[in-house]
Amino acid sequence: MSALASLVRAYDRMAARGEVPSFGYSLEKISFLIALHPDGSVAHDPIDLRQSEGKKRSPTLLAVPQPPKRASGIAPNFLWDKTAYVLGVTAGEGKRTAKEHAAFISNHRNWLANSDDEGLQALLRFLESWTPAEFAARGWPDDMKDQNIVFALESERLVGIRLHDRPAARDLWGRLTTAKGKSEAVCLVTGHRGAVARLHPAIKGVWGAQSAGGSIVSFNLDAFKSYGNEQGDNAPVSEAAAFAYTSALNRFLARDSGHRIQVGDASTVFWADASDAAAAQAAEDIFGSFLAVDEKVEAGKIESLLAKLRAGRPIEDFRVDLPPNVCFFILGLAPNAARLSIRFYIEDDFGVIAQRYLRHLDRMRIDPPPRDEAPSLWKMLIETAVLRRSENIQPNLAGEWLRAILTDTPYPATLLSALIMRLRADHDVNAMRLAILKSILIRNFEVRAPVSLDPNCKEPGYLLGRLFAVYEHIQSMALGSNVNATIKDKFYGAASAQPRKVFHLLESGSANHLSKIGKQRPGLRVNLEKAVGAIMEVMSPDKDPFPASLPDKSQALFGLGYYHQRNEFFRKPANSDAGETQE
Repeated sequence: MSALASLVRAYDRMAARGEVPSFGYSLEKISFLIALHPDGSVAHDPIDLRQSEGKKRSPTLLAVPQPPKRASGIAPNFLWDKTAYVLGVTAGEGKRTAKEHAAFISNHRNWLANSDDEGLQALLRFLESWTPAEFAARGWPDDMKDQNIVFALESERLVGIRLHDRPAARDLWGRLTTAKGKSEAVCLVTGHRGAVARLHPAIKGVWGAQSAGGSIVSFNLDAFKSYGNEQGDNAPVSEAAAFAYTSALNRFLARDSGHRIQVGDASTVFWADASDAAAAQAAEDIFGSFLAVDEKVEAGKIESLLAKLRAGRPIEDFRVDLPPNVCFFILGLAPNAARLSIRFYIEDDFGVIAQRYLRHLDRMRIDPPPRDEAPSLWKMLIETAVLRRSENIQPNLAGEWLRAILTDTPYPATLLSALIMRLRADHDVNAMRLAILKSILIRNFEVRAPVSLDPNCKEPGYLLGRLFAVYEHIQSMALGSNVNATIKDKFYGAASAQPRKVFHLLESGSANHLSKIGKQRPGLRVNLEKAVGAIMEVMSPDKDPFPASLPDKSQALFGLGYYHQRNEFFRKPANSDAGETQE
């Protein structure tokens, strides 16, 4: 099933529950309401519909007649619009405000001319008598300018009925949206014949995209045309299907929908399809918990799953904890000028997707673990960014990584290089970074990466990292903890990339430090010399223990070995046994 077809099905389910507007309507941000008497006179000052959020006031989302797409032309909405169109006033320069207001009046004269509805005629009388100068004369607030406005009869305002809600208005809007003369074709999404949507409704809420919205399907250049077809005729999608998929997507992209997460620059939405509504909701809740970027989201929904992971249980045992027979969809969108790019689209059984994600978490097991054993993807991505700032995350990395996790394919190569660069630059060898590197080693290179310290691992990079940690510990034992810069601060980057240049120097410095330790604590000196000797013994005697350079894979193992060995020095003796190894 295509992404658009699955969104149409999602719309049908939400429409049956009253969660999305009906065909021809859309949820828009409305700030003020003007109440009218039947003769077109204004009943009183405008009603502020905005809701308070702390010190900020936000517009209310109302289902109103769907607006036309505005590029650079003038196109009034039906029965509502911003003040430039409705009242002829704006807070800006208003170079074409008069034309916009005139177009709003002219179009409504044509649309409402044959209607005898009391509410529609009241609006027509208001427009005929209104002049922009009245806005200031009536003392209406300046913060009303450029906001969207709806109308209502004063007699119906208190019961929540606006002009666009009246039966006559809905009937008229239905006739206007199904006007004759539109081309018909078989819809590529539904397979049914219907009027072809020339332009698809705007999709809003994608991070970084234009505030007016963007399009997944559009043909506005000659290069996109086929056989002389214009706009939507190049890939016929019915107006009903175009409305359905965009309405569903806009609903999912809403900030409080519970169906979206921001993964780097990819606005990611997810939804479930199941005969059992409770199972679908459970799947969406679990997936949201997996990838939640909100610190307030409870991890309780996956606590039992993580406990099994920590206990080393096989992933196949997890299926009983997952909702059955749920088809799950994940769509990643990113801005591209006025269009939207689909970074990835995944459709599969939820149990399969969840197990793939749990396998990713299993590959990331490391001892000692990070503070957050089930980190959000954002927390992991931030470790790849300069200064740990989200704007410094590589643009395509988030989407590529999430797609790799959920499809169980190799991680992007840029993930490994980005982490190695950060380690060499800031020397922060923390648990989160090493957990990610460990997962890359297992998935991309099929390396037997140890969960905790493995004295029997003979990987050169791992052994060099362990040796580097021992040399650092020898330095701290000799000079104390108040050293301005340890060997890690000075040499980590060089030691992990070009060991031959650094390790002979470290070996010489370590001898001096051991000599100093031996004068005060001879027993400690013996133990540290044994630690160095144990590592050197494992190294291949027929090869140079300090190669001229290490590839990225070995640099990742260097970091892992350093992390394990360094933390072993701070481990209590009762827990000092070698850890298990993952494949």
